[in-house]
Amino acid sequence: MSRSTTGTAVETAPARPRLDRYQGTTLVGIFFLAVGSVGFGIDIGVSSVCVSAALLLMAPKSHPKIVDNVAWPAVVLVCGMLTYMAVLTQNGTLDFLGNTVSAAVAPLFTALILCYAVGILSTFASSTATIGIALPLAMPLLLGGEVGVLGFVAAIVFSATVVDVSPFSLHGVMILANAEVEDKIRFQRKMLAYCGVVVLFAPLIVWALVVVPTSV
Repeated sequence: MSRSTTGTAVETAPARPRLDRYQGTTLVGIFFLAVGSVGFGIDIGVSSVCVSAALLLMAPKSHPKIVDNVAWPAVVLVCGMLTYMAVLTQNGTLDFLGNTVSAAVAPLFTALILCYAVGILSTFASSTATIGIALPLAMPLLLGGEVGVLGFVAAIVFSATVVDVSPFSLHGVMILANAEVEDKIRFQRKMLAYCGVVVLFAPLIVWALVVVPTSV
């Protein structure tokens, strides 16, 4: 703040922040990820690793703790669970379980079992991928007409997404990696306990409130 000859205070405008080359390169990398994944179908995971590696090589001494702050155990766990889910899908295990359950019990109880299965699987995998697996498995159940379609689909989606903060899922790993807490192990245990409670009660509640009233 400066003062003129007439005694009137004049405020000086703050200087505008300017992008340095690292910030500019980061924005270019984000643009590349968006265009590459949406426009050209480039794998966003591999692209993210490449962009991150390029940024680290530009300034290896400016960000010494970035690699140390990555939750590598969680990354390895998520990769392993996604691989396991892909194997179960490819070898027909999930199809077999779905058909077996559909033929063995009453339709309403089959819907409840599928809600629980979706909640458990989504704890360790992507909720979107779990929904994509569960709905085709449920087609024989829905075609029978004894279970309401809208209610069952809503229950499946709810059961899959309510556990998105699981420390073993993609969203949970991101939350855990960026959480500014003193003890991340304790924070991870709290997240896991929350997911356990949700998986235990949420499918039953949504089944009772949504699926049962809309079914025959």
